[in-house]
Amino acid sequence: MEEMIFLENVSLHFGTTFSLDHISFCVKPGEVFGFLGPSGAGKTTTIKLLTRQLQKEEGIIRVLGKDIRSVTRDDYDRIGILSDTNGLYERMTIEENLLFFARIRNVSRQDVETLLKRMNLVETRKTLIKKCSKGMRQRTVLAAAILHKPALLFLDEPTSGLDPANIHEVHMMLQELNKSGTTIFLTTHNMEEADKLCNRIGILNEGRLILTGSPEELKLKFAQDQIQVLTKDKERLTFSKDREGAQKIMELISSGQCLTIHSQEPNLEEIFLQLTGRGL
Repeated sequence: MEEMIFLENVSLHFGTTFSLDHISFCVKPGEVFGFLGPSGAGKTTTIKLLTRQLQKEEGIIRVLGKDIRSVTRDDYDRIGILSDTNGLYERMTIEENLLFFARIRNVSRQDVETLLKRMNLVETRKTLIKKCSKGMRQRTVLAAAILHKPALLFLDEPTSGLDPANIHEVHMMLQELNKSGTTIFLTTHNMEEADKLCNRIGILNEGRLILTGSPEELKLKFAQDQIQVLTKDKERLTFSKDREGAQKIMELISSGQCLTIHSQEPNLEEIFLQLTGRGL
């Protein structure tokens, strides 16, 4: 299979406004693809198209190597989804919800136990969903989405509402899933999360995909053409990336005056702000 996800010139209107405006990209097997954009850019709409909660108006969509119109129920058994429409049963406990989804997915009780531990939900397993905090709900929904170790996993803001310790645990789990072969399509407002987890990212703004590439490629593309040196005298000197700048840096190194050397690549958040003119 060449692509797990493929979109070509896909468009969708809401009223007279483009929600998605002729976007094209693909996600290869085994990738973690980050889909970034400000609120209202079309990220969740894209997931709903890929999971057939919405229908495109134009373009081509393939999922798991098949035209979206021919994807079957059995195919969707190979997919996990965490989105704002995930349904937990409010009058059931955390444990009861996970056991219910486990029966649907033909997953063992032991796998449920393992996830309860990994999600730090053991002590609160008997809590009714309607009494759960946002973080507890988020961890439960994520556990339900990955119970069956899906081939393709859609994650819409998976660490929203979680504290740093739980974010770290979720990241470790997602990295393990990915290493075992799960392809992950991730939307997030957390630029550090995207940088840490994603092989490639796409930046969406006002329904248009304006840039794709690996985090490293994008940072190098938008890097300033300068190198900064910190001297032993705590002086910060800036040099251009050319022969003259290299010679001056070598002189500082040779004289023992150089403490650190840094090229000046922007982080993903700075790139995002530069491209979109607004925050996430």
